Amino acid sequence: MTKPSLPDLLHAAVSAVGGTERPGQVAMAEAVAEAIDDSSHRLIQAGTGTGKSLGYLVPALAHGERVVVATATLALQRQLVERDLPRTVEALHPQLRRRPQFAMLKGRSNYLCLHRLHEGAPQDEEEGLFDQFEAATPTSKLGQDLLRLRDWADETETGDRDDLTPGVSDKAWAQISVSSRECLGATKCAYGAECFAEAARERAKLADVVVTNHALLAIDAIEGAPVLPQHEVLIVDEAHELVSRVTGVATGELTPGQVNRAVKRASKLVDEKTADSLQTASETFERVMELALPGRLEEIPEDLGYALMALRDASRSVISAIGNTRDKSVHDEDAVRKQALAAVESVHGVAERITAGSEYDVVWYERHDRFGATLRVAPLSVSGLLREKLFADRSVVLTSATLKLGGDFNGVAASMGLSPEGVEGEDVPQWKGLDVGSPFDYPKQGILYVAKHLATPGREGTRGDMMDELAELIEAAGGRTLGLFSSMRGAKAAAEELRGRLDNPILLQGEETLGELIKAFAADPKTCLFGTLSLWQGVDVPGPSCQLVIMDRIPFPRPDDPLMSARQKAVEERGGNGFMSVAATHAALLMAQGAGRLVRATGDKGVVAVLDPRLATARYGSFLRATLPDFWYTTDRNQVRRSLAAIDAAAQAEDK
Repeated sequence: MTKPSLPDLLHAAVSAVGGTERPGQVAMAEAVAEAIDDSSHRLIQAGTGTGKSLGYLVPALAHGERVVVATATLALQRQLVERDLPRTVEALHPQLRRRPQFAMLKGRSNYLCLHRLHEGAPQDEEEGLFDQFEAATPTSKLGQDLLRLRDWADETETGDRDDLTPGVSDKAWAQISVSSRECLGATKCAYGAECFAEAARERAKLADVVVTNHALLAIDAIEGAPVLPQHEVLIVDEAHELVSRVTGVATGELTPGQVNRAVKRASKLVDEKTADSLQTASETFERVMELALPGRLEEIPEDLGYALMALRDASRSVISAIGNTRDKSVHDEDAVRKQALAAVESVHGVAERITAGSEYDVVWYERHDRFGATLRVAPLSVSGLLREKLFADRSVVLTSATLKLGGDFNGVAASMGLSPEGVEGEDVPQWKGLDVGSPFDYPKQGILYVAKHLATPGREGTRGDMMDELAELIEAAGGRTLGLFSSMRGAKAAAEELRGRLDNPILLQGEETLGELIKAFAADPKTCLFGTLSLWQGVDVPGPSCQLVIMDRIPFPRPDDPLMSARQKAVEERGGNGFMSVAATHAALLMAQGAGRLVRATGDKGVVAVLDPRLATARYGSFLRATLPDFWYTTDRNQVRRSLAAIDAAAQAEDK
């Protein structure tokens, strides 16, 4: 039997989802197939509207061996598993003569734990377990959530938190889920045979395509114990997010509350002397943290060093003691013991890591009004980890609408441990970059406007001229505005000011769930939506409701961000340009994602307005502009107001 051709397979898949074949999608599918065939790596930039999901799924399914697809957002995971994969498998089945299997796999805490549900949650203050359902009052929100979870447990086939609609609070979910460290293990658990997390793993072992998230991919790489099944091909979608997600997984933290909980959980399982030593170390650590001031710790202060060594040594003794004793008087001792071990091991791991003092780690204090001080430790770079763990023994395809920064792939490649494209050498993973473009005609569909006449934004204070500009642009656009702000404080100040000046409804992130806000924004063209980071990447509103995207300033990381400033300094010490490598690259990624909110369909038209003159006047401005879609560029404020008014008039005429 002749092997079906890739163009024929792609045509069948695109027809099945009711789409239109695009040259960029064909070029992407061919590049993915080539990478799989010759076991090489690809960085593929595929603009919005390319249909990149099918661009990688079709060659992956045709390949026949197991493929792992890792995404950053829940929305894309659901789209792949609920829409794209079922239709594509059915469409390709006649030509492939097989029906590839697919499965979703997430971290253990995303699944309902039947042991926790039926046996209760180990409590800190008392022996035995706590029946959260008995204690919860049905009139409280937590009580209602828990009762609904108990009913849902009898119905659900997956136990996956994301299949529960509407969702429940993190606090409620924590009552019926466990982390991988707290899990008893299928062989020791009375409910092991029915375990939802184990069932998901088994499905993944049998699947041809496993859809997971960046966090689980990072855990698989960092922790050494394989979580994902063996696979020859890894496709990382939304790859611009990968470095920050891996950094997040590799970041440790310690708080007095966390240490105190570990003490309470362990104290009844060890002898008094061992428990007292951990209690004393906890109190010492708490006193040090009371005086902690926010900022990076380039050297560990003596008092903190002593406190961490005491915590490290005391928690190590507790871990040994818990492993050597049994106490039959404790109800469901295995669960209580496992949770106590997890809590103490977490404290021990972070304390040991910080006292070890690796030059590759950054340590800092954070302080919150409500939660007090937190001690954090994060890797200075994850590039070496990614090069070693990601690109060995498998073919990797990294794809996103935003991988070329300043005009080439080398910046993103370097952040993932790759040498510049074309550089050869021993132990240097070989890769090729491909930009398949976009089906959109950006110069005709969009305008990039930089408000060059405004004052340069400072770190503090309101910007009166910026508020005036913002109000005038929204009025010219007739609403239809997505406001992307570099801080929540800036978004709130703008919303409060403009609610008093304009008739247009102004929605503000945080005043309702993100899903509800986006729904309300899309439903009424006169409405504006203001917010911060998650809106820069999480809004997909094609059509007339989003015809003006405003960025209040270039989103550089805060100068006092300990991790970013440490990374910048490290680049400078190696003779590089720390500002361009770290701060400008960070801003470029965010701006490209933010600008990508404007044109989501072939008929969309509008303006991206940047209210920061540095985009036009600073030396790095051209680097940032080269990362954005190729919109028609202007600094003429009158021209842009006329264009917005014309777009608004055209949209109103279509509505009639």
